[in-house]
Amino acid sequence: MTQRIFELETKRLRLRSWKAEDLPVFADMTADPEVMRYFPAPLSREESDAGASRIQGLISQRGWGFWAAELKETGEFIGFVGLHFQEEGVAIPNTPFVEIGWRLAKSHWLKGYASEAAREALRFAFEQNIADAVYAFTTLENIPSQKVMEKIGMSNTGQDFDHPRLLDKPNAVKRHCLYRITRDEWLVNNNSQ
Repeated sequence: MTQRIFELETKRLRLRSWKAEDLPVFADMTADPEVMRYFPAPLSREESDAGASRIQGLISQRGWGFWAAELKETGEFIGFVGLHFQEEGVAIPNTPFVEIGWRLAKSHWLKGYASEAAREALRFAFEQNIADAVYAFTTLENIPSQKVMEKIGMSNTGQDFDHPRLLDKPNAVKRHCLYRITRDEWLVNNNSQ
């Protein structure tokens, strides 16, 4: 049986499966030192393409994941927003869990796209019973992403951790904070708006 692939829409954005034409734009994004500021290093074209292929493979398996984000008005690919499953035993507190994440091209920062799309991904996660709680994590220094987490109703759990894949990196890259929102919190937030 073929897995149903979910696609989501917001007022301004479409969250969809990845296309071949997204890859060069994604490679430019992941090669940009500003976009990759809170990651260990910018990516080569090969690393970027491999990452996009893994992401699309997970969407094909589950029907959801880190969807390609495009502007509805123009069809322009601007990055990704969506959900990912963190396996148990990866040395991140509270695993296994569903994570929400995003990465957008610099030209699309500060326009509310990340929070708009992330709200829709949360709605999907809770209404489709993907998870009872959704988590997000980032480096302690990544204040812009933490602001998005707070804007979509998430709270810092206070469970800072060293990212298990980054233990050989400086503290600025390896030390992460962990945010969470439960279905009940999401329901309260969405019923009061």
